[in-house]
Amino acid sequence: MKPWRIVSRIRTVEGTELTLKHHESEYAILADGRPLMSSRMHASEDALATLACGPVATRSRPWVLVGGLGMGFTLRAALDLLPRSATVVVAELIPAVVAWNRGPLGPLAGHPLGDRRVRVDEGDVGDTMRANPGRFDAVLLDVDNGPSAITAASNAGLYDARGVALARSALTPGGILAVWSANDAPKYEARLRDAGFQVTRKHVKGHVDGGPRHTIVIAEHDGGLTRGGTRARRS
Repeated sequence: MKPWRIVSRIRTVEGTELTLKHHESEYAILADGRPLMSSRMHASEDALATLACGPVATRSRPWVLVGGLGMGFTLRAALDLLPRSATVVVAELIPAVVAWNRGPLGPLAGHPLGDRRVRVDEGDVGDTMRANPGRFDAVLLDVDNGPSAITAASNAGLYDARGVALARSALTPGGILAVWSANDAPKYEARLRDAGFQVTRKHVKGHVDGGPRHTIVIAEHDGGLTRGGTRARRS
């Protein structure tokens, strides 16, 4: 059996060591030696995109924000669902992850960064939301390990009360916030409900053939509902 090969190793501004490793047909990213993601297990990332983008794919010019690039699987699944008129903004805090997706990781998801609908923001997804109030029909957060952040302490701010309010402010009326989490996050769900979201939880497989189950939290911004049940349109 061939040994794992280190493709690249970087240290984030917060001091976390990220390592990209390769073994035969599999890539893995580790954070301080702990497995963060693997190219063999992305069914839950695919599900994140399906649950978020499915409801908005019929809109004429949907805008979607993907927070956290990972290995590109969430982005690819979103692009496969969305129309040609869509705009997908990818916010990725770590420049090396973007570089890896333009390099060795690109073929895994069919080079989604090369799609003309995609714009890349190298920075904090919170800054992208803050700069685009009321812009996005769907916001997908696949940042770190979900509400229990392990890579960057600053990521925890996406999931506290202020982070919830920020996500809500970035959505169109009737928009969808979908969040990937390694485990259930009842406290986070409670914050979402307190902010006026309609919240549901889905348990999905990490791999199509089984493996660990992950959690997708879906929160709908119901501010655009009229008395007749239709949704207000973005001007």
